[in-house]
Formats: sequence, structure tokens, C-alpha cells
Amino acid sequence: MKIKTKLTSGVGLLLGLIILLAGVSIWYINNLKKDTNNILTANYNTLEYSRNMLLALDEFHIDPSAISTFELNLTKQKENLTEIGESDITLKISNIFSDLKQDIKNDSLQVMIRKDITTLMKLNMDAIALKSQIANNTAENAIGWIIITGVLCFIIAFALLIKLPGDIANPILQLTESIQQIANHNYNQRIDLEKHNEYGDLAKSFNMMAEKLDEYSNSKLEKILKEKKRVETLIDNMRDPVIGLDENKIIIFVNNEALKITGLTRNEILNKPIQDIAVTNDLIRTLIVDLINPSAKKDNTPLKIFSDDKECFFEKEIINIEINKTGENATELAGYVILLKNITVFKELDSAKTNFIATISHELKTPISSIKMSTQLLENNQTGILNEEQKQLIEGIKDDSTRLLEITGELLKMSQVETGNIQLNIHATDPRLIVNYAVETTKIQAEQKKLSLKVNVEADIPQILADAEKTAWVLINFLTNAIRYSIEESEVIISLEREPQGVLFSVRDFGKGIESRYKRKIFERYFQIPGSLKSGSGLGLAISKEFIETQGGTIGVDSSPGLGSTFFFILPYNKFL
Repeated sequence: MKIKTKLTSGVGLLLGLIILLAGVSIWYINNLKKDTNNILTANYNTLEYSRNMLLALDEFHIDPSAISTFELNLTKQKENLTEIGESDITLKISNIFSDLKQDIKNDSLQVMIRKDITTLMKLNMDAIALKSQIANNTAENAIGWIIITGVLCFIIAFALLIKLPGDIANPILQLTESIQQIANHNYNQRIDLEKHNEYGDLAKSFNMMAEKLDEYSNSKLEKILKEKKRVETLIDNMRDPVIGLDENKIIIFVNNEALKITGLTRNEILNKPIQDIAVTNDLIRTLIVDLINPSAKKDNTPLKIFSDDKECFFEKEIINIEINKTGENATELAGYVILLKNITVFKELDSAKTNFIATISHELKTPISSIKMSTQLLENNQTGILNEEQKQLIEGIKDDSTRLLEITGELLKMSQVETGNIQLNIHATDPRLIVNYAVETTKIQAEQKKLSLKVNVEADIPQILADAEKTAWVLINFLTNAIRYSIEESEVIISLEREPQGVLFSVRDFGKGIESRYKRKIFERYFQIPGSLKSGSGLGLAISKEFIETQGGTIGVDSSPGLGSTFFFILPYNKFL
């Protein structure tokens, strides 16, 4: 039988029995109501009228109104004739009462009428007893049929309660467990439901699906193993060291390059917690610092590792592997990959580039200085009189040689920064002297562009610990850029203020400003804002950043397009004061 048919039949039968129970109850209750109404409206009223008449007889001699009372109850009784023989007795009482009214003191008539009234009362009391017995029989029958119908409803409902939920839920539970087995790749799972209903059809479909999945899994297993072997071979042949971990930080794969730099064998490292390996291996311990303590500050310094009989440099990257299970939206951590990118070649090229720039810059300074000296000699009238065109050519040579000297100087400073050979002369310094020196150095440039240099210095500015020469160089670089990009006849504001971290040096101009997308890049080497003047090398701000940060300070810029820019840096106070 189909589940739908079974449910419809069971619930329909139960509903029919409930309706039957309600019908039987209503029918018997109506019968009981009729029986009780017969007693109340017929016999009980007659007894009431008879009693009133007897009481009125007793009052005939003392109360003249008693006759009216008797006559009233007699009239009501004449209208309530319900039993056999009741009308004859009532007529007889009426006749005697007519005679009695003519002769109230006639005792024989009173005795006769009392006897008839008593007969009338006995007739109705017998009728009440008979009707009460009928009502009791009706009530007993009602109780019996209601009990029978109720028990039948209970039995059927109990049977449905015991059987129906199991018939519906058990196959669903069995199907759920089987689906979980399939989800866990147990494709041999089958459902045994030999029923000719929806569950039977569902079981057949499920078994067919499981069989096809089993067949598909077996047919694809060789291909999956082949793909796994291919991936392992690709990882083993990578030139960069790679270590793979599962979500519990157990090493599940490692390539040959990783084995080479760690000095471990595959058997010593595979399928073991990486924390256990880190106890005895310094390199592994360094690699998992960020993995064990994610909240710690990350060190992006390249790792220096001896490999291939030389010093090599590697950049470390830890990749979290997250997956989405089929049919689910939430991601789940599946493991980690530690990747070491070999940047030795780039380090060697960068070092060669730095040495080349340093060498060329150093070698160029001498001939450029000679060119400047030669132009100065040519300007001397003792060497000859120059015409206007020759003077313009010499001025151009002087400007170009000055620019070349500045560029070579910046390149030399940049090479010092890259090689880590910055020589700092840190000592207690008055920041006001640095500001005054920078202003005096750039005053002529500002006057040529008709700019006003305005200096704001807070009172009681304390000394700082800094390299005065390099700090002044940074401030001069800020002022030079501000003058270059300011509008003529505007002003440049140099400020010196106290901050919790140290003394704040700032230079504000009212030029065209810097777009937000370029703010992070302006301190990078060789970067110049598109559309700006290409008069510099693009190294000044990068060198400034290195000089300030090497002294323990911070550097930055605030700018909005059309409102100008404010370049600033903060150097720490002299804590020994």
C-alpha cells in the first residue's frame, strides 16, 4: 500500500470514528433531554398543582381567597393532562369542587375531593417512576455505546500511533544513515526496503545511484592516483622549497629542495607534527614562528640559508588552504603550505646594480666637478670675453652639471642605503638649528620664485637624538620639493612642534597636492607622480625615508588634490636630558 493511501485511510478512519462517537453522544443526550423534559413539564407540574389545591382546601374555612387559589390550580391542571386516566380524575375533581363551592362546610365533599386529588398525585408519581426508569435505561445505553465507540477510537488511534510513525520515520532514518555513508565515500552501502510504496521506489533509486557511484569511483581511482602522482612529481621538481601541512600541522608532503635546505630525509619529516621537527631543526623552527603565533609581528626580512655551497636568500610565505565542502557555503581550513621563494639571483643582481651605481656615481663626480670648474674659469674675464650666446651656453652647462652632481650624490646615498652602509652620527641636537640651516639653504630658491618661507616653532622645543647632517638633508629635500611645486607668490610653512613620540618637523605647501592613490608610492625608489616635473631622480623621498627610519623616526605625508601637501617626520626626544 502506498504511504499516501495508508495515511489517508488511517486518518480518515479515525476521523470517521470521531464523527460516529460525536453522533452517538448527541443522539443519546437529546433522548435524555426529552425524557427529563417530559417528567418536568408534565408530571412534576401536576404534583405541584395538586399540592397547591390540598393546601387551599385547608384554608377554605379561614381564608375566602383560598377558593380562588384552588380554582386557579385546577384550571392549570386541566391544561396539563398527560397521563391515561388523568382527565377523568381531573373532571371528577372539577365537579366535586363545583358542589363544594355551594356548600363549603360540607365535610364529606372535602373528603371526596381530597381522595381524588391524592389519586391524581399517585398517578403522576407512578408515571415519574416509569419515566425515570426509561431515562436511566437511555443513559445506560448511551454510556455503553459511547464507551464502545471510544474504545474503538482509542484502539485504532493507538495502533496508528505505534505503527504509522515507525512506518514513516524508520525508512527515513535508514535512508539518512545510508546517505551519510555515501557522503563518506562508502559506495557499497545499499538500502533493503522490499515495500510496494514510495519508500520502495526511493530505495530502488538510491541503490541504483550508489551502484553507479561505486562504479564511477572504481573507474576513476586509477586516474586519481595518476593525478596525485603527477602533482607530487611537479612539487618535487619545483626549484623552490615547499612543505605541506594538514589542518593539525602534520607534514603531509615535502619536496626535494625543502629536504636539501633542512638537511632531513623524507622519512624523518613526513607524517610528523612540524612542532616536533622544529625542536631539533633551527630552520624549521624559524619557518613556523608565524604559524604558531599568528598575532606576532611578521618579519619580512629574507631568510639567509646556506645551500648549493653558497649563501642563498629566500622569501617565506605561509598559505592557508581553505576549502568549501560540496553543498556548503562555509569555508573550512584544510591545511597550510610553507613556500620559500628563492630570490638569490635577484639579490645578486640587486647587489651588482648597487655596486655598479655606486661605482659609476663615484667616478662621475670627478669629471662633473671638472666641468663645473671649467665653466667657472670660462666665466672669468681673464680667460677671454664671452658673447651673450656663449654665456647662455655656459649657464646651461652649469645647470646641467649641478643637476648631475645632485643625481650622483643621491645615487651614492641610495647605494649606502641598499648596502646598509649608512654612517650615522647620532648625538643630542637642537632641532631649531636644523630648521634654520635648511631655511637658509633654500632661501635663494624661494626668493627666485617669489615665495615666502614662514617658520612656526613652538616654545620650549627639547633636544632630539639625531644625525643633524642627514636630518637637515631630509628637511632641505622637503623644502626643495615644496618650492618646486608651489605657485608663485604663495608661501611655504615650516613647523616645529612637540608630539608624544618626539619632535615633529613639517613642511606645508599650497600647490596642486597629491592624489590618494600615489601617497603610498611617493616614498618608493625612482617613483615620480605622473604629470609632475621630471627634474629629479625619484630617489630623494626614498633616501629621506631610509635616513629618518634608520634614526628611529617616522615619516609621512598628508595631502589633498588642490589644497597642497604637508610632508613631515618625527624624531625621538633626547631621553638622557
